[in-house]
Amino acid sequence: MDLKLKGNKAVITGGTKGIGRAIANTLADEGVDVAICARNEAEVKDAVGALQNKGVKAFGKSVDVGNGDALKAFIAEAATSLGGIDILVSNVSGGNAPGEQGWRNNFEFDVLGTVRCVEAAMPSLEKSKNANVVVISTTAALEKFIAAGAYNAMKAALLNYSGALSQDLAPKGIRVNAVSPGPIFIEGGAWDYIKKNMTPFYEQTLAQIPLGRMGSADEVAATVAMLVSPRCGFTTGTNVVVDGGLTKRIQY
Repeated sequence: MDLKLKGNKAVITGGTKGIGRAIANTLADEGVDVAICARNEAEVKDAVGALQNKGVKAFGKSVDVGNGDALKAFIAEAATSLGGIDILVSNVSGGNAPGEQGWRNNFEFDVLGTVRCVEAAMPSLEKSKNANVVVISTTAALEKFIAAGAYNAMKAALLNYSGALSQDLAPKGIRVNAVSPGPIFIEGGAWDYIKKNMTPFYEQTLAQIPLGRMGSADEVAATVAMLVSPRCGFTTGTNVVVDGGLTKRIQY
């Protein structure tokens, strides 16, 4: 299926590895020019080179998403480099640190990082014929997972924000959706670490997934690509759960 995305311009935060990198790769494969950011300058450079090898324009910069001024400057530079922004994917998270610092991190990176991205990208999105914002949340925002904590709560806040934002921006032709992945296995990632170091918990979680396996970053990326496609042009305000059936609530 042609997703009709060729020539679009996308910005993805945290685009050098994991889900962010998979989204950048998938969109580039669809002919989308992409801009990415991450903290590690060398990894950004390598990712940009790989994306350019796919035949699209790519721009990248080392950015601390917790630094509001730096993040907004990156969005502006990305818009200039790509010639606009049609697709904004807010993917960076503050992680799952304990204590009050964890709450500060998740508020600063997950919530304010997303808000700042949207505000900085608005001038470009308002000019786009296929304007989309996608917020990456988590199934831990939907049902209790492990323990009450900052990561789960701030990701839940993002779902409220993205849902309300979709109503505010729809009259401008800007669609806003969220994607909530469940356990996604990435080599070198969190679940890889858990499998090696917290094996009973890994196996317990795996046993709760009806499909019998964890997901892949590419599967999440494919969902994002479909959502931002003009073929899904009537879809806004949704939260798409990609979890193999881990969450047990009825999705309606």
